[in-house]
Amino acid sequence: MSKVRRYITAGGTLACALGIGYFMQAGAQVPAQNAAMIPTSGLETPVEITQIELTSAEAVPPMTAPEPVALPAAPVTLVVAQDAPLTDALPEEEAVPSFACDYSMQARALAAAMVEVTLSAPCQPNTGFTLHHNGMMFTAVTDDQGQSTLNVPALAESAVFIAAFEDGQGALASVSVDTLALYDRYVVQWRGGAALHVHALEYGAEFGAAGHVWAQAEQDMTRAASGDGGFLTQLGERDMDQALHAEVYTFPTGTAARDGAVQVQVEAEVTAGNCGRDLEAQSIATGETGLEVQDIVLAMPDCEGVGDFLVLKNLFNDLKIASN
Repeated sequence: MSKVRRYITAGGTLACALGIGYFMQAGAQVPAQNAAMIPTSGLETPVEITQIELTSAEAVPPMTAPEPVALPAAPVTLVVAQDAPLTDALPEEEAVPSFACDYSMQARALAAAMVEVTLSAPCQPNTGFTLHHNGMMFTAVTDDQGQSTLNVPALAESAVFIAAFEDGQGALASVSVDTLALYDRYVVQWRGGAALHVHALEYGAEFGAAGHVWAQAEQDMTRAASGDGGFLTQLGERDMDQALHAEVYTFPTGTAARDGAVQVQVEAEVTAGNCGRDLEAQSIATGETGLEVQDIVLAMPDCEGVGDFLVLKNLFNDLKIASN
């Protein structure tokens, strides 16, 4: 009986082991609540498991494998075939473009105590500037190249000229004018449009007659160089608003061809720009003791008088001439 009992016990143990293995493989298909209903003991005969198939296998390569990419037929060229030799010389720096603007001005003495003033300002094309000379001032303008050439009556034997631009730049020139002592000069200067005019009546001439020198009959310096009479020089940019203007009358007192007298007077025209206002101006005259300067303030008539003239007869003394 002991042997039979051992066989039964061993068979039951084997059956339990085989049942547990089976249900562990098929547990995904059996609900958990039914697992307790399957008996795990009391089997009289062992369960035989047959037709077992393996579920894993060795990897199978694809039918066609990609071919390796062929290298290019052209040989590989190195960027640097060999090291460049080192030298002690460093590369030279390129010159930086220069933006400097050189201002220059020259003065050259001419006949009749005139001076040719030449200004070069390449950085100031078509630009207005003020030319200063012994208290006389007037506005001028450079050309497209920044150049300007002016003929200016000298007011001193050691004549100094200064060109000044609004940005503070400028130039200076000087020249000796040895013949100035032979000439008398009368200057009137102002700011704004045409308003003042110098009239010289030589040897008793009447207005509009020969010997009346003014803006409409300027004459030229050759007449003065020969001693025949005087001439007028107009200075200032006429087309520029609020420009400085000057008119200068020159008479060859030291080389006059005949005796006589010259009456010099100034006319102030009443215009739409100055009517009903004070007109400020200045006069300059050469004399034995130097330049004689006077400030002028004219109370201009109301605008109903536009086109009229105010005559300043006593601004300058009459010029007495003794022939030489």
